[in-house]
Amino acid sequence: MKHETTGPLAGVRVVALAGMGPTPFASMLLADMGAEVVRVTRPAHRRGRALGQTEGLAPEHDLANRGVDTVEADLKSTAGIATVLRLADAADVFLEGYRPGVAERLGLGPDVLLRRNPALVYARLTGYGQTGPLARQAGHDINYVAQSGALHAMARAGEPPRPPVNLLGDYAGGALVAAFGVVCAILEARGSGRGQVIDAAMVDGVALLTAKLQGLRAAGRYDDEPGTNYLDSGAPFYDTYRCADGRYLAVGALEPDFYAEFLTRLGTDTSGWPAQDDRAEWPRLRALIAAAVSAKTRDEWAEIYAGTDACVTPVLTFDEAAEHPHNRERGVFARVGGVLHPRPAPRLSRTPAREPQAPAGEVLDPDRLAGEWTARSGRRRSA
Repeated sequence: MKHETTGPLAGVRVVALAGMGPTPFASMLLADMGAEVVRVTRPAHRRGRALGQTEGLAPEHDLANRGVDTVEADLKSTAGIATVLRLADAADVFLEGYRPGVAERLGLGPDVLLRRNPALVYARLTGYGQTGPLARQAGHDINYVAQSGALHAMARAGEPPRPPVNLLGDYAGGALVAAFGVVCAILEARGSGRGQVIDAAMVDGVALLTAKLQGLRAAGRYDDEPGTNYLDSGAPFYDTYRCADGRYLAVGALEPDFYAEFLTRLGTDTSGWPAQDDRAEWPRLRALIAAAVSAKTRDEWAEIYAGTDACVTPVLTFDEAAEHPHNRERGVFARVGGVLHPRPAPRLSRTPAREPQAPAGEVLDPDRLAGEWTARSGRRRSA
């Protein structure tokens, strides 16, 4: 499939060994920004529930594969490995998400690939990293977020921690951090002519996301007891509330001026309410806010608070978010073949990212692609 060559990473060639969770998303991020990404999957006759394939998921629904081409190669065969090596020889980036040691056993480890292509950026995306006692242990997003310490903070007071779907480990701490590392290494390689290995661990990435909280903890301004702090639902003026129609309102009125605006528009007498920062009275304040919010529907509240600095927002469904006037004007989402796509981010003024397209369903000829890449690589290196 011929993809647009627009974007700041246009001309960058990426080989990704098909995987689950963060690996496809990292590939999508690079492809969104113009990189030519090809994922290597098992041949159809051996695939079953292969890595990189979601059972019963049609290609047009595989959004993490948008902008990414697919080739098939049997990594248990000499011919399959040879094909991947040819692609890696002409690539700028090689991305794999296997447990430590698996790529080496296949003959596709960084020592082999960097010896053949010294400028290659070799990215390894795992849960626990390439070293340490847990390096080869199986896990999922919830395990990595728990290991980082972050999951402990994701709970209401007296309730068990609630994993944030798989957005934090797989995507924020994993794929986004890995893609950032890839771009950093590409930039360095353009000056030095040398590639390097990226050890992107989801535990590391999620731990990195807690940097601000660690500072607050050290300053005595963040309690380790979850659900008791300003940003973890402990504060009644930073939480969600059920409305008269059963839908929800998000309140983030942290600053005194914003909180005063929030109270002013509630439409009830708040003169006898507890002071905003009287923590001992937070349970009563929460009950008062909940009672006031329950008197109107979500959309009624949205209209009341529209255009104010009260920091109050309706909790939207995905379809509602796509149709919200602000998101529509900015084009936050796009529908491609009836499927809702979030558009690439961030936005670049001169070299914008690709427009979302339906993920490719066809499989390319890996030998032909390797030949094209090799020819182009030779021209670029001789220039």
